[in-house]
Parts: sequence; structure tokens; C-alpha cells
Amino acid sequence: MKVAQIKITRIAGLLYLLQIPLGVFGIMYGPKFLIDKSSWSQTITNITSNEFIFRLSIVSAILCALVTIATAVFISEVLKPVNYRIAKWIVIFTLVLAPITLLNELNNIAVLFITQKSEYFVIFSDQDRKSLSYLFLNMHEYGIKITNIFFGLWLLPMGYLIIKSKYIPKIIGFLLLITCIGYLADFITFFRNLKLP
Repeated sequence: MKVAQIKITRIAGLLYLLQIPLGVFGIMYGPKFLIDKSSWSQTITNITSNEFIFRLSIVSAILCALVTIATAVFISEVLKPVNYRIAKWIVIFTLVLAPITLLNELNNIAVLFITQKSEYFVIFSDQDRKSLSYLFLNMHEYGIKITNIFFGLWLLPMGYLIIKSKYIPKIIGFLLLITCIGYLADFITFFRNLKLP
């Protein structure tokens, strides 16, 4: 590999690794720490008592989406010598993924408005606000499941090209393809078993 390509590969690797803490905190830890599905009253209490963590999870999810785009651009640069047309799909899938992720965070922002008793919601009772919060938190969860389609799909061309390349271990490509299948299976399973609250 040329020096420039090695530099691009290192940047791609660092960006890929950066997605892990952002995604774990924004999509997994923050919501799991605050949301108690057995008690929505407790969930609202958790969010109002830990508003900074909830806000930070929103910011982390937004940053993760933006970092994913940058990662895709650098990874496609690394892999385009293998097949330029297929490498483009890595970027295309993330350009679909990112706006969905960003728009999905509006659901959590709506929960902030509701739990802060914004002037827009003064006409609603406490029970109404809990119900609305429940709705938006569920919509956020469903939105994450939709983004899983594209989190899976961007790994498909990446895994394939890594397997075909001669400068990246093939095992990484196979692991990416398995992860792709996992994301898509999670989406299918979730929506097959989806029951409206």
C-alpha cells in the first residue's frame, strides 16, 4: 500500500472505532439506563432526574450518524481499488442511514419538551404527558430498528470488498457479513413480533 493509502486506512479505522462509544452511549446505554418499561412513571422520573444523560445520549446518537458518514467515505476510498462501483454503495447506504437517525432523535427531543412541561403542553394532564412520552419513546425505539436495516446494508459491500481485497484480512470481511445478517435479522424479528402498545 502507498503511504497516502495507509494514512486513509488509519483514519478510516479510527473513525470506525469512534462509532463504538458514540453508538453504545447514544443508542444503548443512555436509553437503557433511563427507560424502565415496567413503569413509565419511573421512566419520566429517570429522564427528569438525569436530563443531562438523556441530552448527552441525543448528542451522541447525532454524532454517531455524522461519524458514520465520514467513516463510509474513508472506507470507500480504501476499498475502491477493488471495485469502485460497489465501494460507492458503502457511502450511499450511510447517506440514507444518517438522515433517518437524525430525524429519529426528534422523538427524544419531543420527550424533553414534554417532561419539562413546556408551554406547548400545559393543557395536558400529567397522565397525558406520560402517554405522549411513552409514544415518542416507542417511536424512537422503532426508528432505531429501521436504521438497523442500513447499519446492516452498509456492511454488505464493505465485507464483500474486504474479502476480495488482497491487503485486508478476509476474516474481517466475513465478520462484517455476519454482522450485516444480524442487523437485518434483528429488524425482521422485531417487526414480525411487533405489537402495538
